[in-house]
Amino acid sequence: MKAVNPILMGGKEILPLIEGGKGVAVSTGVSAGYWSAAGGVGTISVVNADSYDDKGNIIPQIYHAKTRRERHEELIKYAISGGISQARIAREIAGSNAPIHANVMWEMGGCETVISAVLEQTKGTITGVTCGAGMPFRLSELASKNGVYYYPIISSGRAFNALWRRAYKKHPEWLGGVVYEDPWRAGGHNGLSNSENPLEPQDPFPRVLELRKVMRQYGLDNTPIIMAGSVWWLSEWEDWLDNPDLGPIAFQFGTRPLLTKESPIPQAWKDRLRTLKKGDIYLNQFSPTGFYSSAVKNSFLLDLKARSERQVSFAKEPEGELILPYEYGARGRVIYVTAQDREHIAGWEQQGFTQMLLTPDNTYVFVTPEQAKLIQKEQADCMGCLSMCRFSNWSQHGPEFTTGNRPDPRSFCIQRTLQEIAHASGEHAEEVVDHNLMFSGTQGWRFSNDPFYANGFTPTVKELVDRILTGY
Repeated sequence: MKAVNPILMGGKEILPLIEGGKGVAVSTGVSAGYWSAAGGVGTISVVNADSYDDKGNIIPQIYHAKTRRERHEELIKYAISGGISQARIAREIAGSNAPIHANVMWEMGGCETVISAVLEQTKGTITGVTCGAGMPFRLSELASKNGVYYYPIISSGRAFNALWRRAYKKHPEWLGGVVYEDPWRAGGHNGLSNSENPLEPQDPFPRVLELRKVMRQYGLDNTPIIMAGSVWWLSEWEDWLDNPDLGPIAFQFGTRPLLTKESPIPQAWKDRLRTLKKGDIYLNQFSPTGFYSSAVKNSFLLDLKARSERQVSFAKEPEGELILPYEYGARGRVIYVTAQDREHIAGWEQQGFTQMLLTPDNTYVFVTPEQAKLIQKEQADCMGCLSMCRFSNWSQHGPEFTTGNRPDPRSFCIQRTLQEIAHASGEHAEEVVDHNLMFSGTQGWRFSNDPFYANGFTPTVKELVDRILTGY
């Protein structure tokens, strides 16, 4: 494999290896600190990061307030405290000169408040902010105000063009790089547009080339592009290295750092990664953000899929094919469904799915009474971890912090789910891992057939970085 040369990014010469940010206690200061110490760029997540008490124990993020607004304020305090804690840990490990990035979701509730407070209280610690999950127009203003570089996460040249023309052209000196997150290949939340088919992935090379052409229009020839999505060994991307058409390129690794000694995820999660096979990763739309996301096909994901399949359209009066009456509830209310759906309902009821929940699309999904109680409780307990949440109809704005839309029972509470899996421990850890949505890069299945991980080998971050540089 050809030599991997350092690049200039964010005012520092670095190896073109970036740790991808993974929220809710996964991209910690420890993982980020060791990645930066190895010569790349480590990334902490400021999405509900863990903070610690005086004895070094994780402080549980328990919400005591009664109202949505008060619970949201509690969440913001936890997020700020956690972000500060992780930033300081990363800096202590990485040393004084290494770059440390912070990752945030633009759709995170209180995003601007949280990252602004973290940057203000950790001056000189965080050197860059990456941000995606939406169109972060105010990212450049926020970063420049705090003297840090910004790295927008986009999925097309068109998206970057819109961001530049509207906002980023005002603060070009602080644009450290542009993260191209491939809509089909990247893990977590993906930026598929309505015009793109989730089942027909496109080659990333021409899309990144188009992004570079857009950037060159604005004199950004030497601003690095960070390729994110399915990067495993750099030997598979040699034609991208030192390519004059693409310009300076770095590579982001989100999945790979999970299976390292410094990774904070539960051992049950690490063990599960080793069992994945090709086809086990599923691109779905169950996330409450409304974005597509890639996740492991586990029992939780299959339950969400089945929940959506137990769904019927209805009318309050007979119309079209909706002519068969269905009586429900203690008051014997009646809706009209198709003949085929009436048969489906009878079968679902025999299986115990007797409770109906209304969706924003004016359909009903059928769940068990126990599931209905849990879903409704989680919707009511919402603390506003997203600025717009389909699951709970939370909103940062509007009357009483609600969108006014109907909550969607076909989704799930992302905060509870990710907190549970990130902190799974004890005899039930494997069950918790299997029964929670486990975000994964689309190449996560490669752990199981990569000789590098044979015989249960778990590398340190330094060992992983060294091997990535030399090829395999």
